[in-house]
Amino acid sequence: MKLLQSKINVSPDGSYGPNTARAIAKYYDLSPERGAHLLGQCAHESAGFTRTTEGLYYSTPERIMAVWPSRFPTVESAKPYSKNPAKLANNVYSNRMGNGDEASGDGSLFAGRGFLQLTGKFSYRKFASDMGLPDVMTDPDLVANEYAMDTAIWFFEQNGLFEMADAGVSDPMIKKISKRVNGGYHGLAHRAEKTLEAHKWLAVAQ
Repeated sequence: MKLLQSKINVSPDGSYGPNTARAIAKYYDLSPERGAHLLGQCAHESAGFTRTTEGLYYSTPERIMAVWPSRFPTVESAKPYSKNPAKLANNVYSNRMGNGDEASGDGSLFAGRGFLQLTGKFSYRKFASDMGLPDVMTDPDLVANEYAMDTAIWFFEQNGLFEMADAGVSDPMIKKISKRVNGGYHGLAHRAEKTLEAHKWLAVAQ
């Protein structure tokens, strides 16, 4: 957040609030509706703009089994991945999203980063190509540090979410956009709360 605040000419205190929300919307030329939906989803996915890397550290096999029941049906199958986020990422993200097999290390290298958790080699490559940022492929941590918001905006643009946001800030629209972002409705109430909060802040700034 501090890096983003410096970029948008806000005092870099690391906290997210009305001033930072308005500065983000102004810097990226977002309407209150577009800004609200973007910021609401980002606020949820990044734990209030405090996290830009996916949390894959699980202290117990049982927790891993609960999150990925089909991949880890028993304690014994999950035990080697407990307290080992890189090993876990290489397993659960192998052979999909453009990643190689578990031994390739792609799962860990291209795990979720940014305010909307850009995930998978295919998405990293597409973002790097579209934005003219080849270094992202050799240093994926740039997504967590330099391009946390840029990847979120890119995701909205790629998936037509800004056009959806133009329809307004309402419970049905928040639900639709949440489904596109999350693939389901996990944390829907919190996503709605943060979207409505951001819209109130941004509407005042008009």
